[in-house]
Amino acid sequence: MVSQNKFLYCVIAISLLSILLLVSGCEDRYRYVCQNPDKFDLPECQKPRCLFTQTCPEYLVAPVLTNKIEPAKAEDAKK
Repeated sequence: MVSQNKFLYCVIAISLLSILLLVSGCEDRYRYVCQNPDKFDLPECQKPRCLFTQTCPEYLVAPVLTNKIEPAKAEDAKK
């Protein structure tokens, strides 16, 4: 009788843990701050600051390798 109760408690505990893990894993999270559309207007997501870290929204949200950062032209460097 005791072993059956112990088994039942273990099954209930594992079930509750599984449900908690599933719920916590289904949150909307972004790897980078600038991937979140609500934070596109933050200073670290604006050029030229985001060019150094390559975290500009257009680079993070666009398909991989379609937008590459081009080196600054001589005209832009003088400004």
